Amino acid sequence: MKRYEHLGYLVSHLNVTLQHELDERLKRYQLDIKLWPVLFTLWQEEGITQTELSKRCDVANYTMTRLLDQLQVLGYITRHQEADNRRAFKIFLTDDAKALEQDLVYEAEKVNQKYLASLSEDERQALIALLTKVNRSLD
Repeated sequence: MKRYEHLGYLVSHLNVTLQHELDERLKRYQLDIKLWPVLFTLWQEEGITQTELSKRCDVANYTMTRLLDQLQVLGYITRHQEADNRRAFKIFLTDDAKALEQDLVYEAEKVNQKYLASLSEDERQALIALLTKVNRSLD
């Protein structure tokens, strides 16, 4: 099998390229690619626990702690201790983080558009549907 016929290679290569491009765009906002999944997840649903956030972002809990520490220093999140479990914290966005959503999602959409430009609309929809199907089979 040649590398350009190998799913792992193709997905990995695309992922590295997409992350590099988005990371360059995020630097304009003094952010980096490691923080993107956390912010993106919290824009969709805040008030979840760190453990749940770790699962959704597919990172270890100790890694999530460091990412949340960074976001807290930047003033983008707050942690609220749960009343019934003193070791669990729910994560909320600050107004500053909420204000970034539109700009950062726009940056991500520009990256997507750049890398999907060679595909027709039908091909784009098919690619997303197929990747979604493969990813759902992993759950």
